[in-house]
Amino acid sequence: MSAPGTLRNAVFVAISVSLLAMSAHAARIKDLADVRGVRANQLIGYGVVVGLNGTGDSDKTRFTIQSVVSMLSRMGIRVDAQGLKLKNVAAVVVTGELPAFARVGNHIDVTVSSLGDSKSLTGGTLVVTPLRGHDGQIYAMSQGPISVGGFSVGAAGGGASETRNHPTVARIPDGAMIERELRVDLNSRDRVTLQIRDADFTTAARMAKTINLNLGGPFATTEDPGSVDVQVPPPYTGRVVDFVSILERLEVTPDTVAKIIVNERTGTIIMGLDVKIAPIAVAHGNLTVSIRKTETATPAAPLTPGDTVVTEATTLDVKEDKVSLVELDEGATLQDVVEGLNRLGATPRDMITILQAIKRAGALRADIEVM
Repeated sequence: MSAPGTLRNAVFVAISVSLLAMSAHAARIKDLADVRGVRANQLIGYGVVVGLNGTGDSDKTRFTIQSVVSMLSRMGIRVDAQGLKLKNVAAVVVTGELPAFARVGNHIDVTVSSLGDSKSLTGGTLVVTPLRGHDGQIYAMSQGPISVGGFSVGAAGGGASETRNHPTVARIPDGAMIERELRVDLNSRDRVTLQIRDADFTTAARMAKTINLNLGGPFATTEDPGSVDVQVPPPYTGRVVDFVSILERLEVTPDTVAKIIVNERTGTIIMGLDVKIAPIAVAHGNLTVSIRKTETATPAAPLTPGDTVVTEATTLDVKEDKVSLVELDEGATLQDVVEGLNRLGATPRDMITILQAIKRAGALRADIEVM
């Protein structure tokens, strides 16, 4: 096998061994589950960005003109929408996330996205924009200069132009101020429900067992594979925040489904720890067919009439790599699979094809997920 192929396989093995080491360690409950009722909420608003350098919405975007007329009207300025020509204004959608336990006066980041046909939001300033929740209530107000991670430039009157990244989407760090709170009274609860992010029967059972062992009693029960219900012990009545902080620090070893992640575009393969293969033999080889065409010119004899004669010759060359048959025993592990495929001289892209063929043969005891 060539040196590049060896390097790719070495990288593949290194990634697999690293994942094995990671999966063998326990994780904090804080990293595996969330407390039910404690979550963020999505906010959205419609606004106007001003101060653009001729890169705003065109006259065809009528709602931008209507927005400017409405904004000026609230300021006591009357204008004729028909004669209004704007190049430095763009209509935008402003989105943000209201964190759990955010208080009035806190700031959050917002994303500003062009709604019309603006070419770039670079250098613009967002005019004060209310951000609403799904209930229609205003929870934050956003305003300020926007930050664009790209640019778009072009010659006046058309011609050459260049665009980098995505200049019609921008961010405003700390660009919105919280005006309304979502109150969650944790201390009045007598039970806490932990929602497991990746629902699994074994993980839920292990989490409940770990909590009971550490609390010294049957305080935790499993409602379903995605949640664990925990009763607040008497010493922590009215101190649920302290109790949750103790639960978050407990460590649990999560269980995972045997799965293989495949990205055919990049040749990336990621295997889980529990991937098993039934007894099977694998052979893999490459057939190379080369067709070459050559032309031979035969000139006419000296001092004789005639033209040079050109003849074509076609050569066919077939080459097949010599490979051996690799046998995988019952219950072969990830390391056995990788070593066996490496002995065949398989590159990551070859491994993708081989693993899919083994799965089709019914010998691969894992799910293959193609990205």
